[in-house]
Amino acid sequence: MDIILLGPPGAGKGTQAALLEDKYGMVQLSTGDMLRAAVKAGTEVGLKAKALMEAGELVPDEVVSGIIGEKLDDLGPEQGVIFDGYPRTAAQAVSLDEILAARGRKLDHVIELVVDEDALVERITGRFTCGNCGEGYHDTFKKPAKDNVCDVCGASDFKRRPDDNEETVRTRMSEYRAKTQPILPIYEERGIVTKVDGMGSMDEVSKAIAAALAT
Repeated sequence: MDIILLGPPGAGKGTQAALLEDKYGMVQLSTGDMLRAAVKAGTEVGLKAKALMEAGELVPDEVVSGIIGEKLDDLGPEQGVIFDGYPRTAAQAVSLDEILAARGRKLDHVIELVVDEDALVERITGRFTCGNCGEGYHDTFKKPAKDNVCDVCGASDFKRRPDDNEETVRTRMSEYRAKTQPILPIYEERGIVTKVDGMGSMDEVSKAIAAALAT
């Protein structure tokens, strides 16, 4: 089963992708991770990407497509995948169809995690972690049992990501809408898009995705 998992930063794509990997034995393919891995491995496509990135240029679609093709060849035809961060444009959607078809594959489902922007801002801007052990907390939804003391390790050094602020979150949302708008109609015409309420609990979202994949 090959699927695309869509959703803005903070919607829970990473969490749900990990659950899908555990449940179905699928592999999450993140274009950013694959680019870095290809560069590190020194593959032909990776070397092209490295030269472009070192020159400060954007990596073109054909190079990204080449990296996805290499990864799919490594995985084998029986391995289901979750595409994360690709495709982001109509041209990339066409390229992905060609990459999959060349390997006897096709997209089975496109799952979009739909979120409320104001609620997502609250979810993200309230996040913080223990600087010692990395345990995650939230100003509203998951406070430490004892104020300013980590429940896990007892440390009192807490950190927040500098980009977890309202302006950045709303910019990310705007960019996400601009990037996904061109590709959703392509898949909606095929009847393979399922919109899932991304504001539910982790279990609720997971169950909704499982129900969509079962159809």
